[in-house]
Amino acid sequence: MMTTSRPTRHNSSGLTRDIEILELLGSAEAVAEGGLGVMRIAQLTGRDKAVISRSLSTLTEADLVTRDPQTKLYRIGSRVFSLAARTAETTLIWRARAHLRVIAQATRETTHLCVLRGGNVLTVLSELSPHEFHTTGWEGVTTAAWRSPSGRALLSDWDPASLARWYEEHGQDRPLVGPLNPEMAAAGFAPLDSPPEGKVVVSDFDSFLAELQRIRERGYATLDEELELGVVGASAAVTDFTGRIVAAINVSAPKSRIGEDQLHGLGTYVARAARALSTTLGAPPSPDIPTGTP
Repeated sequence: MMTTSRPTRHNSSGLTRDIEILELLGSAEAVAEGGLGVMRIAQLTGRDKAVISRSLSTLTEADLVTRDPQTKLYRIGSRVFSLAARTAETTLIWRARAHLRVIAQATRETTHLCVLRGGNVLTVLSELSPHEFHTTGWEGVTTAAWRSPSGRALLSDWDPASLARWYEEHGQDRPLVGPLNPEMAAAGFAPLDSPPEGKVVVSDFDSFLAELQRIRERGYATLDEELELGVVGASAAVTDFTGRIVAAINVSAPKSRIGEDQLHGLGTYVARAARALSTTLGAPPSPDIPTGTP
């Protein structure tokens, strides 16, 4: 059995004692052993096993700890992971806000932060363009991932088997999955049921995989009137300290201001901006992205 050297915390408050148990259940020993039993936790904390047992019962009732019915070992519960996920997303949004403001000012176009939620794309933050005529904010709106550059960027680090399962379930989702926010509804916005002729990027699973490969190679995804007539956009993935994609930055604009010859320049700029945000989240270094200016 692995051993762990830890200072004991006699006379600690109840909350501190519970935190110590959670720390132990998240330790390398607990992971390697598939959990820890009451006796082992009592040994590591230097406390009576009856006290440990009562603490574990309380933590289990709160779903902070779970007990394997066969091994009788305790592990971190699902609620801890749920709280951690919410905290991570809150941190992401807080750190992204200033980045989106800088991007919107530099490009003078509406900028969004998107995440994958329920297999599709949820916009969690928008920074509007300073132009009088601009695309709308998408906060709280969910769109089909296969139809949007943000969705494709968000899925670009998935393995083929996972992508196949995802596409079987979501590859035919309608462009607008959830309700519009009041601002978009008031403006009469309605996404296209299907892209105009000549604008179709994804028509089946093979074309979907091909588009994801292009995104990996150049570091960004683009949209040219696929979702809304007269609107173009570019998206790039944001990664965290594990290198996993956790969000995407999207810049959308009227095509009258961002022509086809400028769209890829916008894409490289957005990719660099996404990498800057990733760095604040502790992401490892990534390959250089070709120079592009908005």
